[in-house]
Order: sequence, then C-alpha cells, then structure tokens
Amino acid sequence: MSVLLLLSAGRGPRECAWALGQLLHRLLRDGTRRGLTIERVESVPGDRRGTYRSVLVRISGADAEAFATSWTGTLCWQAPSPYRSGTGRKNWYVTAQPPERDAEPTTFREADVDIVGCRTGGPGGQHRNKASTAVRATHRPSGIVVVVDEERQFSLNRRIALHLLRQRVEHDDEAARRAVTTARWRIHDGLIRGDPVRVERPTP
Repeated sequence: MSVLLLLSAGRGPRECAWALGQLLHRLLRDGTRRGLTIERVESVPGDRRGTYRSVLVRISGADAEAFATSWTGTLCWQAPSPYRSGTGRKNWYVTAQPPERDAEPTTFREADVDIVGCRTGGPGGQHRNKASTAVRATHRPSGIVVVVDEERQFSLNRRIALHLLRQRVEHDDEAARRAVTTARWRIHDGLIRGDPVRVERPTP
C-alpha cells in the first residue's frame, strides 16, 4: 500500500525551510531502513539550497501507514540557526499531515449519457412539445442533468445538451481540483509550534 504525507514549513522563517530539508533526509533514511520506498511527488523549494517550504512524499510498502503515522503532527528540528549566529533559538518547527488526495478527473464519454426526448413549455413550446424535440440528458457518473429546448430539431438540441454536459463536468472537475489545493494550503497555515510528536537532532 502507499500513503501520502505533506511536510510544510508553514509561514515560519527560513530556518524552518532548512529544518524541513533536514527532517526530510531523516525521514528518507528511516524509511529506507524499514524497507519502505519513499518518493517525492512535488516540492516547493526555499530560498537557500537544500531547503523546502513544502514537500509531498509518497510512502510505499507493507508498513507504510504506520510509518507515516509516526511522522504525522508537529515535528521539531533542534539545532542552532545556520543563518543567524546571534539568535538563541534552537527549535524549528515543521508540520506533517496526510493531504487531500488529488481528485480523479472525469473522462467524458457520450456512452455515459442517457438522452431522452421530453416536452417543455414556453414560447413556441406547443409546436416542439408535439414532436418532443426537447432533450433531457443525464450524465450517469456525475448525476448532472440538463434540459435543452432551444432548437426545433431533436438532433440539434441533443448536440447542445452534450456540449453543456461536457462543460459542466469539466467545471466540476476544476472545482474539485481547487478544493484539494485549498485543503492543502490549510495544512501550511495550520502549523502549531510546540508540543512536537518528534524531536530530531543532527547526528553527532
């Protein structure tokens, strides 16, 4: 099995981005020792080499879920700042949380659409109603329904209905992608400093 884990330096100073890089190396090393496969899915680099504002990793293997859980929460890298010698602060915090998974895109296929003739009212509706030229189209995977009676020909209304359904499906997919992005940004903003689940230090 595989799980995703998002590590974020939140809005902390550059030392937090440095700490994330150090913690990432520690996570990779520990995971490898346990026989797990860990790959970077995406990352946002910091302003210094080897630092990161955030990193999304995929952890795969028999013990992946338990390992990810052991790294979930507030993490602390305890070491002096490599950038500011005058500061006495040594605790730099990072958060690690399972993110929202990417929304699966919907493949629009006409075979997934049920189209039936129907009757509607309105100007000119009497003529169209007699011939049932209006179209009711249902996209079964999403449940989206459109009714089109703009034209006097069934085939033209059918074409318009399919176009509208495709647009609605694509719009909903984009909204789902934005929702995932928003949820992931909440992780960046949710970093709580103090009370870490893990405290890691440089190897002597």
